[in-house]
Amino acid sequence: MKVGFIGLGSLGKEIAKRLSSQGVELLVWNRTKKKAQELGFQVADSPKELISQVDRVFLIVFDSQASEEVIFGKDGLVEGPIEGKTIIDMTTNHYRYVVEAQQELEKRGAFYLDAPILGSVIPARKGELTILVGGDKEKFEENRPVFEKFCKVIMYVGPVGNATKLKLINNIVLGGFMEILSEAIAVGERAGLPKDLIIEVLSNGAGKSYILDVKKQKLLEEDFETHFSVDLIYKDLHYAQDLVKDIKAFTMTLQNVKEAYGLARFKGLGELDFSAVYKMFKDED
Repeated sequence: MKVGFIGLGSLGKEIAKRLSSQGVELLVWNRTKKKAQELGFQVADSPKELISQVDRVFLIVFDSQASEEVIFGKDGLVEGPIEGKTIIDMTTNHYRYVVEAQQELEKRGAFYLDAPILGSVIPARKGELTILVGGDKEKFEENRPVFEKFCKVIMYVGPVGNATKLKLINNIVLGGFMEILSEAIAVGERAGLPKDLIIEVLSNGAGKSYILDVKKQKLLEEDFETHFSVDLIYKDLHYAQDLVKDIKAFTMTLQNVKEAYGLARFKGLGELDFSAVYKMFKDED
């Protein structure tokens, strides 16, 4: 089985490596060609060329603008022989974009699965990601064997759009947990308490959570090597704000949490792991 793969950022690279290690032959396109070549993958010169050699393409890029360029832009997937083929978009997209993308691809006789990922670099390496999939149920089942090679939890959630909405809702909680934990740890340190003691208490008290478990070492060591960046969580929370507005809902915290990451970006932390928001609170005078 040869599968197309587009996007070798922090998470995309690990998913591609995992698929390859599980015996999936990949044909890759990445905006920075050298990155793909360094990983030893077969590399296409363009998305258009890539789609001519495969029946399905996994796509994971920064945002919906990047997804749109890859699929519909110059030398994009739609400029190749796309009829009957499936695009599996694992990007955390805007919920309106995924519906529009599906409709446009359907006109061309192609299939689009809205398939964002829950999890980051470490679970990707272990094949323990969660994937939320919306779209044609038959195409979901057809691609399940590939999902099983890098995901522990595979959830079909109905029509295109549902998966992206669920991912954004998940990331409201994700971003909020990381932000409040960072605030609390920084406050504790300013109160004269050692950081390791604060984290130990939080781990056994109100802060006990998946996010503290996976980010504990980063916070202790202040090693903010990127698994999921400040820039990405800020983008996701911006999309989530649009969702809240469109459905005429309200939230008391989303704007403040988003702008905490916005301030972190302003302070030059945008490309670091989103746990680096702690550094902003710790260093604030």
